[in-house]
Amino acid sequence: MAQGAARKATTVSAHSGLVAEAESLGINLSDAFERAVEASVREARHRRWMDENREGFAAYDRFVETNGVFSQGKKLF
Repeated sequence: MAQGAARKATTVSAHSGLVAEAESLGINLSDAFERAVEASVREARHRRWMDENREGFAAYDRFVETNGVFSQGKKLF
C-alpha cells in the first residue's frame, strides 16, 4: 500500500456470508480490499506490458534463432 496516499471512500458489494466470516476473524475489509486491488492492478499491468512487447520478444527470438547469442561458444572460466 502506498504510504500516505489519499484515500477515497468506495462502496463495494460482497457475499454477505463471506463478509460476516471475515469480520468474525478480525479481518480489516478495507485493507484486504486494497491488497486485492493492488494485486489485480499489478497483474493487469504485467499482462498489458507483455502484450505491448510481444512483437519485441518475437523479434529477439528470431534474431537469436538466426544469429545465436553473443556468448555462444564462449566459456566464462
